[in-house]
Amino acid sequence: MNRRELFRSAGLGLAATAAGRIGIASAAAEGKSAAVEKSNCGLCLTEYEPHSMLQVKATGVPRSRFPVIDVHTHITFTAVDTNGVALSSKRIDLAPPAQLLAVMDPKNIASMVDLTGGYGDGLTETIQKYDRAFPGRFYTCTEPIYEKFLDPKYPRLQAEAIEQAHRAGARGLKILKTLGLYLRSDITTGTLVKIDDRRFDPMWDACSQMDMPVMIHIADPVAFFTPTNRFNERYEELHNHPDWSFYGRDFPSFMELIEARNRMIARHPKTRFVVLHVGNYAENLQNVSEMLDRFPNTAVDIAARIGELGRQPRNARKFFDKYQDRILFGTDATPNVTNMPQQTFGDKLYEIYYRFLETDDEYFDYAPAPKPPQGRWEISGVNLPDQILRKVYNENAKRELRLT
Repeated sequence: MNRRELFRSAGLGLAATAAGRIGIASAAAEGKSAAVEKSNCGLCLTEYEPHSMLQVKATGVPRSRFPVIDVHTHITFTAVDTNGVALSSKRIDLAPPAQLLAVMDPKNIASMVDLTGGYGDGLTETIQKYDRAFPGRFYTCTEPIYEKFLDPKYPRLQAEAIEQAHRAGARGLKILKTLGLYLRSDITTGTLVKIDDRRFDPMWDACSQMDMPVMIHIADPVAFFTPTNRFNERYEELHNHPDWSFYGRDFPSFMELIEARNRMIARHPKTRFVVLHVGNYAENLQNVSEMLDRFPNTAVDIAARIGELGRQPRNARKFFDKYQDRILFGTDATPNVTNMPQQTFGDKLYEIYYRFLETDDEYFDYAPAPKPPQGRWEISGVNLPDQILRKVYNENAKRELRLT
């Protein structure tokens, strides 16, 4: 199941994938195979929920210090998806505006940006239902029209679609990892289409001409591109969601995706790119720094990556200090999902983000869940000063999205 299908099924209330069990050997020599006979299992990892004995400060942050613009949310999704590729302008709404506002107001969320607003009639309807009905509270981004990819005139048609979306009220273009990992030469079959494919050049240029940022996601965590074995720090997550793995088959390596992205950005210096999920490489802030230094037309958001930033708090704080004008607040919040607590829209999600950004608390959960959903670690806060908080919470977003 790909990410779009996962969100859609979650939004419709389908059951989450059942977690598998793996054994922990009571005594295993170094280098011995990770496979352990069930009869030797002392406690299965899925049953292990340790309660920390550490006594440290715990600061509740129920409301952000300054108004927040969440630049990375998913309020709507495509209604038709095949092999990870959206094939219809029809949308599925995951929550009505009233449900969202009931959380936004007490949490000091000024605005939410729906990245997956689609295109065509679906985009227009979404903008009317959210953006026009509640001015300043919701903003919507458009997406590529991959269903027309085989049309010989596709490059021009896609560029024209960006102009039409801009006239309809779209604030940016969202690129899911469909480009690079799902879109194929025959749309859903054939060879994978590369991120720097020249057929998309008119689309990037159109975004520059319309002064719209490209909100781009090109890869998942590095662990998703390595074998799902005992050495993988996200073994549980990948064991529970095997379709999230991009290791093997005909998928490019993680670095091949990064390099293709960089080649594409280098060709379009006048187009603004917000490289989502901390530049898609929160595990390596040095690499993200190199991207930001090389490409002045780039920025990043922190969506769904405080679990990575918070386990390297001193390094992350230096990153915030250096790039304080180019980091945007985002969460990847998705209403009514049940199997991804690190993205489930609600009070608890935002309180954790605020605690990470505003306090120096140590060793706390990065997601509201009984067990860490992405990796078995805790995080610490970076305690940003007010000057940086204002920029991260809203000022940088206002600039990138051209909000008044």
